[in-house]
Amino acid sequence: MSRTNAHPTRPRRALAVASALLLGVTTALTASAPATAADERVDNPYVGADVYVNPIWSANAAAEPGGEAVADQPTGVWLDRISAIEGNDSPTTGDMGLRDHLDEAVVQAAGEPLVFQLVVYNLPGRDCAALASNGELGPEEIDRYESEYIDPIADILSDYEDTSLRIVTTIELDSLPNLITNVSPRNTATPECDVMLANGNYVNGVGYALSRLGAIDNVYNYVDAGHHGWIGWEDNFSASAALFHEAANANGATPDDVHGFISNTANYSALKEEHFAIGETINGTPVRQSSWVDWNNYVDELSFAQALRVELVSQGFDPGIGMLIDTSRNGWGGPDRPVSAGPTTDVDAYVDGGRFDRRIQYGNWCNQAGAGLGERPTAAPEPGIDAYVWMKPPGESDGSSTEIPNDEGKGFDRMCDPTYEGNPRNNHNMSGALPDAPVSGHWFSAQFQELLANAHPPVQ
Repeated sequence: MSRTNAHPTRPRRALAVASALLLGVTTALTASAPATAADERVDNPYVGADVYVNPIWSANAAAEPGGEAVADQPTGVWLDRISAIEGNDSPTTGDMGLRDHLDEAVVQAAGEPLVFQLVVYNLPGRDCAALASNGELGPEEIDRYESEYIDPIADILSDYEDTSLRIVTTIELDSLPNLITNVSPRNTATPECDVMLANGNYVNGVGYALSRLGAIDNVYNYVDAGHHGWIGWEDNFSASAALFHEAANANGATPDDVHGFISNTANYSALKEEHFAIGETINGTPVRQSSWVDWNNYVDELSFAQALRVELVSQGFDPGIGMLIDTSRNGWGGPDRPVSAGPTTDVDAYVDGGRFDRRIQYGNWCNQAGAGLGERPTAAPEPGIDAYVWMKPPGESDGSSTEIPNDEGKGFDRMCDPTYEGNPRNNHNMSGALPDAPVSGHWFSAQFQELLANAHPPVQ
């Protein structure tokens, strides 16, 4: 996950976010506004709406010491395999299926606008560059993806089309950017990603999901767009945007089926780095040349997401698309949070001494030690940003630290092993992962406790 390593008649969104800010529209996700039973399509689904609180995640959080302070926060509902649609009695999702969650969301909405956040995550050959998040479908099983996964989801969502729910679907994280960064001839290539590039099933799968889900009037599709530490370099940035546009025109989809994009999903990139910036020169060396920045054009997720939105529009997406940023685990607070830039003796000391993101390397993505909860879910926090969200439920593991047999299709990835010394996708650095982690998606109490302790803003 590192460099070295989409209805024509819908109202469009062009200046909605900026207008909302100028008019003083509330930025709290819990703010409400008068609504009709079947809310008309809106420019930013998060403005003037509550957001669904998953009762299973909420109970897990509340059971942790101090967890009640955040247990009322909204998080994404993940459908990471076919059985999750009906409910699969997993340790974190219980036996609630999609329809159960939607029924609960209707109750929480009580006739007022409410955003329901759904993670669509089960592509054929899923996450071709990481074993921990591999899925149940083989690389060629696009027919099963369409008929057994997307079609049932679309059929269920259609039954809630005339409710006050605004259904935000985040489409297939860790997929399309892999076809730019982790394919031959790059030294970060994997055979699995080469296969997915050749067979077209990531592009066609995303296109099919956008087409089927985008046909439902109260569904708002947001496509996963990696993060700044993955596609923030020149050779990744525009190429990824072009590939997103290709997927938005594939398998029945059009760009009008894309309401926006989401960055940093289930990742750790800092929202705002305040102590150093692109364009600075320290002791004669550009900040971009520091070991940490490594010639990236961006140092944090906010600047990246805003710039990517502009690039996406230039590639053919509607000027009104909005961005989401997952802030569930990018707070990096606690006693190690820097209060100023580092010394100006050299550029590495300056950047490393001041950066909030305390990972060893951008490409480290699994259960990162020292991370903390980030900004609380918030609507329209910055121009071009529809919301900060907790799409990844804090406390759910990214992958097991050691091999654990399971029936969920999830392999053991050494990037989740704290003793692993790395690969080309993280420049051969230590993994930075926490020990004793369970299989991805399962509750990881020690991680939740650390996220709580290192939250920024702090948990009150």
